[in-house]
Formats: sequence, structure tokens, C-alpha cells
Amino acid sequence: MARAIAIIGGTGEIGLGLAFRWAQARQVVHIGSRQKERAEAAALKVRDAVGSEAKVEGFENREAASQAELVVLTVPLSAQISIVKGVKPALQSGTIFVDCTVPTAAAIGGRLTRTVGLWAGSAAEQVAELLPGIPVLSGFQTVAAEALQDLDHPIESDVIVCGDAKDAKEALKALIELIPGARYVDGGPLENARIVEHLAVLLISLNIRYGVHRAGLRITGLPEDLLPRKVG
Repeated sequence: MARAIAIIGGTGEIGLGLAFRWAQARQVVHIGSRQKERAEAAALKVRDAVGSEAKVEGFENREAASQAELVVLTVPLSAQISIVKGVKPALQSGTIFVDCTVPTAAAIGGRLTRTVGLWAGSAAEQVAELLPGIPVLSGFQTVAAEALQDLDHPIESDVIVCGDAKDAKEALKALIELIPGARYVDGGPLENARIVEHLAVLLISLNIRYGVHRAGLRITGLPEDLLPRKVG
């Protein structure tokens, strides 16, 4: 079986959107869920949207991660720790782990538009503490799920990636550049994830305030060669 991109929590909105985009780009995608049946249903949804030739399958979380060269975690904060611990034994040497968690107060019964403080500093740093020896990156918090799922249009958003492993960042950059309209932006060390995660909560608030669903970020003033590729 070919090494894949495993999207853990791939039945949710962000995970499903990433599955749409990478399957459209002819990548091998494993959708993970606690329930294999739900993952298989999500994979079918991707094939219906992208085409029957899409290389996407549904698995239980640990199985999805076991053959992956890159694992993307797209679950709520309340589920993050238990799921990371669950897939940890399946991670192979050299696997890259990307955390997309946004630490909203909804995880503890609070408001979706408020952040919750974490002892580790950020959700991504919390994952890194759980996965010693595995390169952990933070990304995709500021990309709208609806934009990802709309395959007829580019996403028009930057993906700010924080992390301490240069090679892992380069690998993720290549996958980000497969998404029309996306631009990889190096956000610095993993500790900067706490800033990006809070920006994601701001975007949630803006979506609610303006009655929209696609608020995103585009950083201005960066070199022209960082501009995303044009579609068509």
C-alpha cells in the first residue's frame, strides 16, 4: 500500500475539505475516524465530488495513520489528547504530524469565540509533548472549511505553518501548493502556533459577526515568488 496522507477527524468539515482538495490533486488519502463506517462514508462522499478515480479510503484512526507519511489532525480540542494517544503506537519513523486544532472555549462548555489557555502554550505544542521524536507542525487553522470544500473556486487563503523541523515544513509546503489559491507561509517555530490558533478564533468571530463562512487570511508584502499558483 502506498504511503498516504492520513486525515484524522476526516469526517469533520475541515478534514473533509482537505480530503477533497488532496484527492483532487491525485494524492493518496486515508480518512480516519473512530468509527470505520463513518470514515468509509466520508471517502465515498469525496469520490462522488472528485471522481471515482480518487485515491481515497476510509479507516479507523489508528489504521489510517499506520501507512501515512503525513498525519493531519482535524478534531476539536476536547478530543485531541485521546486521539493523539490512540494513534501514537501506529506512527512510523519519519512520519510528519500536522495539528490543526483551534483551542476554543467550546471544549469546556464555553463560547466558540473565546480561547482557552493551555499549559503547553498551544494545542500544537500539547501534541508535541505527547509525541516526542515525531516532527509536529501547526497549520490550516485560518483556512475556512467551506472554501476547502468548494472545488470550483480557489481558497484565496494563506496557510501559516509553524514548526521546528525544516524538512517537515518543506514536505507540507509541497502539499499546500497542490491546493488552488493556497499559499504556504512559514510562521516560524512551533511556539508561534499559539498566535495563529488565536487568530483562528478571531476569524470564527468575524464569520459570525458578518454572517459569512469563508473569512481567511492573506499576508501582504511578502515576495512575489510566494504568491499562490493561478488556476486554469
